[in-house]
Amino acid sequence: MIDALLVIGGLLALLGGAELVVRAGTGLATRLAVRPIIIGLTVVSVGTSVPELAVGIDAALNGSPNLAIGNIVGTNLINFLFILGLSALLIPIAIDRRTLKFDLPAMIAVTLALFLMALDGVLTRLDGALLLAGAVAYTLGLIRVSRRETADVEEDYTGAVSASSERGLTRIGLSLVLGLALVVGGAELLVEGAVSAAHALGVSDAVVGLTVIAIGTSAPELVTTIMSTVRGDRDIAIGNLLGSSIYNIAAVLGLTVLVAPHGVPVSEEVRNADLVLLVATMVAALPVLVSGARITRAEGGLFVATYIGYLTWLLLTRT
Repeated sequence: MIDALLVIGGLLALLGGAELVVRAGTGLATRLAVRPIIIGLTVVSVGTSVPELAVGIDAALNGSPNLAIGNIVGTNLINFLFILGLSALLIPIAIDRRTLKFDLPAMIAVTLALFLMALDGVLTRLDGALLLAGAVAYTLGLIRVSRRETADVEEDYTGAVSASSERGLTRIGLSLVLGLALVVGGAELLVEGAVSAAHALGVSDAVVGLTVIAIGTSAPELVTTIMSTVRGDRDIAIGNLLGSSIYNIAAVLGLTVLVAPHGVPVSEEVRNADLVLLVATMVAALPVLVSGARITRAEGGLFVATYIGYLTWLLLTRT
């Protein structure tokens, strides 16, 4: 019971803190006259990865690095298979040009890079530095690509950023400090409760990261994407979903590996099952996304069914 309360309390603090950090970051960037489309493509995407970053660093520093890698792989599987699939199941998704030409290749590239780096069973600090360099390259690429977006896309991002930005530096500063405090405290509670529960139930830290923590930290993306789908205004939400997934591997995992005292080990079960599924998902989704530049309801249903089947297999065989 105590472990469950720690996990629930940690998740609530983590998600609430991340929301404050995103709002403060958006407000600060607005005050610095950063273009709204760049804020939407970078600040918001990075901000939604704050929970995974806090959990990863806390887990790595407290001797549970497998939880960190499990959280990243699990979150990206949820983002791509379940959230994107469910959105397409409700209403078919038309993939915009930037996603096809830039975001999708970047997502496939970082996923393949992670898989290759993990083959020797450990992510070293060199691997972390390379992943982090990939995050910087992706961000610079986004800024360059954003200059070629249409006026309609610019207007959409301007409206979204204006609606969520803070007014006044004092309020921005307080939101940022409070948000970071909640994120750090929430991550500590969540990791402590999750690791304790894993040991009590006799399951690995990686499985907890792949399930409870991954599902919990993906909750904001799920709500945002589905609500945007229902309202008929989901282009920004889909873009941020894919951008956040890229940053999860390149920036979040890269930083986590760099701060881990002895790197981040990748267990055999994660290498041979979960990472393989993530790579297979990226490769299999490529023709789906490119053909007609849309995800149909049938394809969305297949994505969701694949994730449910994976989660069922995971719970039956590894818990």
